[in-house]
Amino acid sequence: MTGAEAVRLGVALASAACLNWGFLRQHGAASRLPALSVRRPLASLRLLFANLRWLTGFAVGLAGWALYVLALRLAPLSLVQAVSAGGIGLLALLVVRTAGTRLVRREWAGVATAVLGLVLLGLSLTGGANATGRHGSPVDVGLWIVVSLAAAGPFAGPLAPRLAGGAGFGVAAGVLYAAGDVATKAAVGGGAAVLFTAAVLVCHGLAFVALQLGFQRGGALATAGVSTLAMNALPIAAGMVVFAEGVPGGALGTLRLLAFAAVVSGAAVLARPEPDRRAAQVPGTCLAP
Repeated sequence: MTGAEAVRLGVALASAACLNWGFLRQHGAASRLPALSVRRPLASLRLLFANLRWLTGFAVGLAGWALYVLALRLAPLSLVQAVSAGGIGLLALLVVRTAGTRLVRREWAGVATAVLGLVLLGLSLTGGANATGRHGSPVDVGLWIVVSLAAAGPFAGPLAPRLAGGAGFGVAAGVLYAAGDVATKAAVGGGAAVLFTAAVLVCHGLAFVALQLGFQRGGALATAGVSTLAMNALPIAAGMVVFAEGVPGGALGTLRLLAFAAVVSGAAVLARPEPDRRAAQVPGTCLAP
């Protein structure tokens, strides 16, 4: 491995470590705070930013995001994606080591399946993508964002009590963060596309709210873990659907389809409530009063 390759790998690893440690830190702090509420946004934000533990996690997470952007500039997407694939595995280890939580066999199975899917996804990117239509049409980008907003709503609302605690909000946050990434890719295309900057702010702002509400309702894997899976997989799906990057042919195409199936399966396993916990869930707790 050359010095340059080592630097690229190091930046990608540091990004994954910071993001997931930041998520875990935020989860530990938010889960102990008084109930956050979308009806009292300023009071809820004051609770979060006045908590040093949460603020530390938030700052480290921002540093991780900056390192992620740097990694994308230094290294191929396939490398960054493959390293990010280890993110949920790292999160699981952090939960066990630092939070003292013992994961059940189902959770380990979900983590392993999801990591396998994301690794396969990274490998499938080694064949490159179709360069045509890379900026996407404003109509297609707008439609993806609208569909994402519509899909996130039910997961943060009526579907939330049917899933593991906090998992619905985790799914919603991941879908919204991914929509923000799609809007970001469109905005950097220049011209009228810069108008999508507003969509970036809206999607990321709503995702932030959903994730913090999820932290108060479930474990780190069911919230941040599921969110991370959606954030990793959906932008690549948008690349194929919205930006006409296409599915590679042959073995790489099969690999990518298997990868998405594994990611979805892993997320579904993590979001599924334990049978003995379902009765303990209280309907109507998906939003604080």
